[in-house]
Amino acid sequence: MSYETAVLSARFGLGPRADGSEPAGAEGLLTPLAGPDAIGARYPIAGYADIAPAAVELRRLNRARRDAASSDEEKTLRQERTQLLRQQRVRRAQDLGTVLARASETADPMRERLVRFWADHFTVVGKQTFLRTAVQSYVEEAIRPNVTARFADLLRAAILHPMMLAYLDQARAVGPNSEVGRRNPKRGLNENLARELLELHTLGVGGPYAQADVRQLAELLAGLSVRPSGEMIFAARRGEPGPETVLGRRYGRRAPKLEDIHEVLDDLARHEATARHIARKLAVHFVADTPDPALVDHVAARFSSTEGDLLAVYTALVEHPAAQASERQKAKMPWEFIATSLRLLGAPGRKLAETPLRDVRRHIYAPLTEMSQEWERPPGPDGWPEEAAHWISPQGLAGRISWAMGVPQILMGLGVALPDPRALVEGPLAPLAGDALRFAARAAETREDGVALVLLSPEFQRR
Repeated sequence: MSYETAVLSARFGLGPRADGSEPAGAEGLLTPLAGPDAIGARYPIAGYADIAPAAVELRRLNRARRDAASSDEEKTLRQERTQLLRQQRVRRAQDLGTVLARASETADPMRERLVRFWADHFTVVGKQTFLRTAVQSYVEEAIRPNVTARFADLLRAAILHPMMLAYLDQARAVGPNSEVGRRNPKRGLNENLARELLELHTLGVGGPYAQADVRQLAELLAGLSVRPSGEMIFAARRGEPGPETVLGRRYGRRAPKLEDIHEVLDDLARHEATARHIARKLAVHFVADTPDPALVDHVAARFSSTEGDLLAVYTALVEHPAAQASERQKAKMPWEFIATSLRLLGAPGRKLAETPLRDVRRHIYAPLTEMSQEWERPPGPDGWPEEAAHWISPQGLAGRISWAMGVPQILMGLGVALPDPRALVEGPLAPLAGDALRFAARAAETREDGVALVLLSPEFQRR
């Protein structure tokens, strides 16, 4: 592997695999995106509809406990509830193991990076007990199938997903002049989804919109809700009678319709400000915290000229000279650090996908939290911070050191032998390894210390 290929692999992919195999250059990263999602098919994650029945059952058990006729009946119901919640925790751990399995074995690494990028762009958090286990189902249904589609398709899938409606409290919103709103004047609009849709998902902070646009968009979105079974619905009786004016354009008529929401989403997806906002976010995430303006201009122009064809947008991102510069300015986020480490060390995907709950808690959940990136719990709707300085902090470094020193135990549990650190720096990492790292790998007193030094090196931590 050449130095240039190694830089692109670290920047846009997941770095080298244990055997040194890696897609060659920009074409090797981009070409698989146009094909089928092979690794997703190999390691599937259930969709939201498959796990929604557990939410219905949890509600039934909660009601039954309140109405229990005796303490023995209440105890039995409590045990059933505890067992159901444990099953969901096991499922959540298996989902994380599956995410890592895909990262470890994929020959299409840019797809995995893009899935995580867009999942963060369209952040959701499971605020209710059941929904804490459903985040990866949302990613699997709304994000993953659309990372190579049009941005308009991705936007519609994410915004209208039940998890997004629940996270931003849209499911309870009611148009003030709707049939339901007139009968229940205490119920009303919730502007959360409208605001984040404009500020975070499309036009960007400081975009060409005002509070009046937020309000009118919130009225247009009123009526979006979720059935107890987990299905998204549009309840016209709760929708605000139109028309509404957003960014100077009128949408809808007196009778609210879901099609009006589709129309405004499509218009926002095509907006010039959206093109620039998405272009800059991609450049910041993949290339530099302060990206070259020419790179942002290039990506934004491709977004606009193709009406948000995401494959074309990624091509514009990767092909630009600023994106292929040799200096790596980004620091891996904790999830990336763990995923790329397991990939480099040859962790088998099947074993990762089947990792028991206790081991996921010990080796993944707890370390991620220690490194300040608690799994599926970003600090707000704007997702995780991008700045390298946020992640390379005293606490973050302490967490990375602790995890790297624990790698031998992790690999032992996966049935993998700890590699010789000298083989890592002279093999998969050879194009990026400097003299100091080579010396450290040779001079380490133990194999364990040497592997930890490799994983903690600037050559491996930067992308």
